[in-house]
Amino acid sequence: MRKPVATFALAAALALGGLAAGPLGSARAAGEVSVPSRDWSFDGLFGAFDPAAMQRGLQVYKDVCASCHGLRFVAFRNLQALGYDADQVAAIAADFEVEDGPDGEGEMFMRPAVGSDTWPSPFPNEQAARVANGGAYPPDLSLIVEARGGGADYLHHLLIGYTDPPADLEVPPGQYYNDYFPGNLIAMPPPLMEGIIEYADGTPATPEQMAADVTTFLAWAAEPQLVERKRMGIKVILFLLVLTGLLYAVKRKVWSDVPH
Repeated sequence: MRKPVATFALAAALALGGLAAGPLGSARAAGEVSVPSRDWSFDGLFGAFDPAAMQRGLQVYKDVCASCHGLRFVAFRNLQALGYDADQVAAIAADFEVEDGPDGEGEMFMRPAVGSDTWPSPFPNEQAARVANGGAYPPDLSLIVEARGGGADYLHHLLIGYTDPPADLEVPPGQYYNDYFPGNLIAMPPPLMEGIIEYADGTPATPEQMAADVTTFLAWAAEPQLVERKRMGIKVILFLLVLTGLLYAVKRKVWSDVPH
């Protein structure tokens, strides 16, 4: 009877450790670049996304990032998880057009987006995106937090990591120096500047604040079920702990009359 007890106890411990770390809150490193850790509301076993930060992050994405980067795995109706109601989601979607069809003539046509549509790409294809960006391809941001080593920390520091290059380094035209981009030379211009947007809730839109907010929004986009997963994990852990206790009590009862 000892082996099952130990097995369930070990499983509970591993589950607890995995939930506490999680893919969004693990130790950070991006390529050869060391990325400092930052405290996020969604880190840890009981972490959760901040709705206000997510709404501000959506505003940053719409006003700054969406001109170059898509979000193809996020449907407009998913934005209700940020605290918007159906009418607000419909109004956000209506600001965009998506291709639909064919119509009765066999032609494709453009129409205003609705809640069931996914976020439209700013470019019709990869080649068009490269032509518009000097040969660089702006990645889709749906899974960017999960896809990059360092996760949320890396993305946050990348957005605010633009600095003057060392005196002995010549930066080629169309490149920018960034402390946190592997190799330090990046084709994306500094996207966040003081006063580039005005937050609807009155929060000062500093580059640091905008970087934190859009990172929170993109962390949610990468794993929208994070909070539900944690809640389920806690329930499983509690179940395993109770089951471990019951198994231990049964073991004591079964072996109580056996001489040791």
